[in-house]
Amino acid sequence: MNRKLAKQSLSLVGLMAVTAGSLVSCKSTISTEQLPVQVLPTADANAGTWKMVLLTGPTQIAVAVPAATSDPSYLAELSAIKAAQATLTDAQRANIEYWSSGGALRWNEILREQVAAADLPPAPNPDGSYPSPDPNNPFADPRYPFSNPPYAARAYAYVSAAQYDALKVAWYYKFLYNRQSPYMVDSGIQSLLPKTGVPSYPSEDAVEAGVNLAMLSLLFPTAATELNQDAQNQQQAALLSGRATSSDIAAGVAIGQAVAALFKARAASDGMKAASGNAAEWASLAAAATARGEVPWLSQDIPARPPMLPLFGNVKPWIITPADVVNVRPGPPPSTHSPQFQQETAEVKNAVANITRDQLATVYKWADGVSTPTPSGHWNYIAVPYIVTAQYSEVRTARAFALVNLTMENAAIGCWDAKYYYFNPRPTQTDPSIKTEIAIPNFPSYVSGHSVFSGAAADVLSYLFPNGAQYFAAQAQEAALSRLYGGIHYRSDIQVGLDHGKSIGDFTIVFAQSDGAN
Repeated sequence: MNRKLAKQSLSLVGLMAVTAGSLVSCKSTISTEQLPVQVLPTADANAGTWKMVLLTGPTQIAVAVPAATSDPSYLAELSAIKAAQATLTDAQRANIEYWSSGGALRWNEILREQVAAADLPPAPNPDGSYPSPDPNNPFADPRYPFSNPPYAARAYAYVSAAQYDALKVAWYYKFLYNRQSPYMVDSGIQSLLPKTGVPSYPSEDAVEAGVNLAMLSLLFPTAATELNQDAQNQQQAALLSGRATSSDIAAGVAIGQAVAALFKARAASDGMKAASGNAAEWASLAAAATARGEVPWLSQDIPARPPMLPLFGNVKPWIITPADVVNVRPGPPPSTHSPQFQQETAEVKNAVANITRDQLATVYKWADGVSTPTPSGHWNYIAVPYIVTAQYSEVRTARAFALVNLTMENAAIGCWDAKYYYFNPRPTQTDPSIKTEIAIPNFPSYVSGHSVFSGAAADVLSYLFPNGAQYFAAQAQEAALSRLYGGIHYRSDIQVGLDHGKSIGDFTIVFAQSDGAN
């Protein structure tokens, strides 16, 4: 029985009368991470003043003054918790234990699972054309979304940034109103989740449940029922553990939903809807490369597939401006007619023909293809043990994920801008005798996406966790070289890509240095 041991859909009314039901269903998932119980050395009481990502400030979301702890309505909520704790089931205790590691860590795991479950590219139609997933009909074939690397990077960014802003709103009101957790108000209530040292109103667990459910259901609509169960389970754990009352939870859910609405509005107009382009735009990209005297990229899929999100480079970035994206765009790759290009193509062929077992293991480790969380998710996975070891508060954990993932979407935007600006062919197009160890990505070669993602992620993680800087740099180098060993990238792609990623990551570090959290 895994992390879905405790799944049940509960309304807020059901939370108040939680003994009316129990968590009963078990469900297989892609992965279940064994995370330790959350231990928090600091409450980060000033987090409500930290710089927002999208909101103008915490008071943009209004939160009513809570009832006093002597109010009859509040006393009734405490009585409901005591009654529920007296009859806890094994499933309910398992659910509490699951969420004891902290909601930000668990929702990151859930997000990675959703990406991995949705990253299978659509198969061709009998006539050789390719269908497109339809966000207006997500259950149709092919299901929406196809969570390719740019889509996934954008999903990680929206979910983690919305969660982070929502928690900062919660922290502002927590310390403004200072209503303590039920177990502190009534000694008859047990504390079954780690004591966080922060007031309970509004509930941080409910904030996370509200904002993550709203954002993930937007991005992965076919999983809405499962996600709703996750959100309700987190709320139930908060209540049954004695951490929050039903009114704490109601206020938290409202914050999460209100903040999510602002992020959803941004998503609706950030340029993603136009990122696929059209046939005329695809042709113009190839024509521009030809006009420069270069060999343009061609899809190596059979039948040829339309290019993956060729206008993603125009999607609105975070923290930085579109002009910044252009300003850090790397210079051109070696000309497709140059001796250097021929030498780099020969290097790829030689690397594949003489690959070692260790190199092959590196290729597979960093393949990040179908049924994986993609490169962005891979770097989230790398970040998790460092976040756990740091024993961050919930809001600071959310900050770490937000900084990494905002950087990752910016990396995707910058990388895709460069890829389609230069429209450079893959090694297998240049030399069809090259046999790759992994699937050939359906987009131009220069610069390497893995290299840009990894350079950016390693840069930001090294800022957050300086003790891991050497490891992060080594992982970034390994990820980049894996694409050469696999036969899908030239050395220029990976070397320039790593530098490009660091340039993008540096913007996030500048933001973080002045966000008030240091």
